[in-house]
Amino acid sequence: MLKSYRPSKDIYYLDVAEIILRRASCMRRNFGAVIVNNDQIVSCGYTGAPRGQKDCLKIGNCMRKKLNIPSGEKYELCRSVHAEANAIIHASRDKSIGSTLYLVGIEAENGEYVKKASPCSMCKRFIINAGIFEIIIRETKDYFRKVKVSSWLNNEFVMK
Repeated sequence: MLKSYRPSKDIYYLDVAEIILRRASCMRRNFGAVIVNNDQIVSCGYTGAPRGQKDCLKIGNCMRKKLNIPSGEKYELCRSVHAEANAIIHASRDKSIGSTLYLVGIEAENGEYVKKASPCSMCKRFIINAGIFEIIIRETKDYFRKVKVSSWLNNEFVMK
């Protein structure tokens, strides 16, 4: 018999994003993203190499990890497309306008949630252009934070 626990919608969609990230193929951090509009899943994505390309797991090497490049720097050396970008690529803009993007990140080495996870500056630009209204980011299994995309507008850090 199932427990009577019924998660909130936010926890439910974060759980979906967490299941999706299991397909990710990054040796450093794995993310799952779900775009939801009007209580319908519009699209999802996970961190991984472009279609038809070998990922770091298959190659057995991560250039950014090998060079000890800090998080948020030199993404051009990364083989992966970010989860947020993949979700946006697979969604039509008219269904993304006003939507919520749920994001969950897990550290590959220890399986812990990524602390203070946030979309990179490139993904922030994609999110703005997609018309997404807010991002909900998992911090722990039961705690998350909400970020209004409008808070990024006119801030120079988006363009870094």
